[in-house]
Amino acid sequence: MTDPFDALHAPVAPVDPDPAFTADLRERLRRAVLHWKDTPMPTRARPETETAWPPALTPYIVVADARAALDWYVEVFDGHQRGEVHLMPDGAIGHAEIGIGDAVLMLADAAAAGDTPVAAPDPDRLPSHTLHLQVPDVDATHTRAVAAGARSERAPADYPYGRVAVLADPFGHRWMLNTAPAHATRARPGDIGYTTVVVGDAETAKAFYGAVLGWEFDPGSVPGGWQVRGRDIGLWGGTGAPPRTDLCFRVADIHAATAAVRAHGGTAGEVDTKPYGLYAECADPDGAAFQLWQVTG
Repeated sequence: MTDPFDALHAPVAPVDPDPAFTADLRERLRRAVLHWKDTPMPTRARPETETAWPPALTPYIVVADARAALDWYVEVFDGHQRGEVHLMPDGAIGHAEIGIGDAVLMLADAAAAGDTPVAAPDPDRLPSHTLHLQVPDVDATHTRAVAAGARSERAPADYPYGRVAVLADPFGHRWMLNTAPAHATRARPGDIGYTTVVVGDAETAKAFYGAVLGWEFDPGSVPGGWQVRGRDIGLWGGTGAPPRTDLCFRVADIHAATAAVRAHGGTAGEVDTKPYGLYAECADPDGAAFQLWQVTG
């Protein structure tokens, strides 16, 4: 019996693959065959949708060996590769991106620059710039970098603006590592400092938001309270209060802020001292409740 799909068969026509794809495949096969014992695992990738666009200012560096640099920055700075690596016809990396924290580091091979007047750093000359990187743990990052071939210029030490270390990586770029002091924040007056989701039943709400948003919870500081791990969001239930969402706004001067609330038709309770700062219950002229919070200490 004749296969009805035979009529859909098309003649096989050989095509020339994309030169960049060919160069990348050749290089990967070469490394896999010749260095299979010491070839590192592929650079950690993360879906591009997580960070659709880099910050307003992004360093774009040139290095002598972009493949090695890509692996080094990912491993030492706990980064992840963003998107695909763009290869030139000769196999050089023309563009690669690494996500580090909430920032992006772009890099390329010096060989890929072609006639562009860009070159990798000269190890015999002093660097012309320093890249400042905030990390969760300066000591651990500094130790990891030195073990991976970096040269330490300044050992970790405490300063009024945080704990700092300085090093030069194996590719000629100078880095200042910084862990901000505990009281430091990027929040500004007027930002939402904390959100409390008031629910009827905490266990039901935890299961719901865990399934829908992927939230994980730790016990909170008040009865019936739960802290969403890694976020300034709390869940509070089992008190009989009607469901609502409470917004707590950060202010620079809570006494001036509560006075402004009253002067403009709202209501403000007395300022209370909490372990996390000064706090006041308020409502706008329409009766919508909110809180004000001033960080102290």
